[in-house]
Amino acid sequence: MRIAQVAPLAESVPPQLYGGTERVVSWLTEELVEQGHDVTLFASGDSETSAELVRAVPQGLRLRGIRDHTASLLVMLDEVRRRASSFDVIHFHVDLLQFPAFRDSSTRCLTTLHGRLDLPDFHPVYRAFPEMPLVSISNDQRSPLPNANWLANIQHGLPEGPAPSNAHRRDYLAFLGRIAPEKRPDRAIEIAKRTGIPLKIAAKIDPADQDYFDHVIRPQLDHPLIEFIGEIDDHEKRAFLGNAIALLFPIDWPEPFGLVMIEAMREGTPTIAWRRGSVPEVLDEGASGFIVESIEEAVVAVRMAANLDRKTVRQRFEKRFTSTRMAANYVAEYERLTEQSETIPHHHRVGHDLSIPLAPLASAIKPPGGVSLSSVHRSIS
Repeated sequence: MRIAQVAPLAESVPPQLYGGTERVVSWLTEELVEQGHDVTLFASGDSETSAELVRAVPQGLRLRGIRDHTASLLVMLDEVRRRASSFDVIHFHVDLLQFPAFRDSSTRCLTTLHGRLDLPDFHPVYRAFPEMPLVSISNDQRSPLPNANWLANIQHGLPEGPAPSNAHRRDYLAFLGRIAPEKRPDRAIEIAKRTGIPLKIAAKIDPADQDYFDHVIRPQLDHPLIEFIGEIDDHEKRAFLGNAIALLFPIDWPEPFGLVMIEAMREGTPTIAWRRGSVPEVLDEGASGFIVESIEEAVVAVRMAANLDRKTVRQRFEKRFTSTRMAANYVAEYERLTEQSETIPHHHRVGHDLSIPLAPLASAIKPPGGVSLSSVHRSIS
């Protein structure tokens, strides 16, 4: 199949450091190429891929200090629109800016929504464009929009990589991701203090969360058990997770998926997570981790995690969360779309009428007050 993958522009594909959606796009793209599909990736110019790369911007916008990505996304979408007739399927990972421009092409388009949907800000768009096929990444994610045009629910997957090493030390607790109130690193710090086990925090700090870090988290970092590392890359991440007793995932928001849970699972490392969002769909209680609802329960779970069989954790990953499985699920939906599009009248097919100009769309969709879509509806896996 001829498949277009349209990535966000915040990070390269894959990201140099932090980045959930772009990392998933990379894993999916590489697996599709491996399976013999003709894939074109629309992404930042510093991306690395075996697919054909269309460079929408020179490099990922976050590391360049660009906070509002709307203008660059519109330019990229215009390029996708011009090339649309070259693809059997166009797979968007950029939320909703493409809806007006590709409305008449919906029979061969799908959009994976990577962010939270419980905020009402963008619900009018999903109601206004009901023909746009959507893919969720957890059943909990889609619950605020039960009547949207859901094509499928496809959980993330990542490359298997080598089996975890028996040489892993496993002598600390890990927190990996982003410093933010909804991620609750303060809970992770409290768990470490109560168990007496060191905690290593590998996380990025967005400008929007700097105040939270300065006033809530930084004052707690001088404790002898707490070590703040900062952002780490993929190579560092595998060792960081593999050497941990457990990953702490003490979230306080409706997590759409939680990619770090399956990254830990790949290393044979169990996760201790709060019962929020997608957590019960990702973790198998007592096999790949423990689901808790309080600090006290988490402290008990740490002791249990230390005795959990690492091979069992890895096996759950291999069974449920590989990129091979993820790609197979998406290909099934691509094929279903193309089969259905063959029964649609010619004037509704992809590539027939893509004359709608993109420039006016920014003011129509962009949230009020100058807040960018990327900052309000960001993916925080």
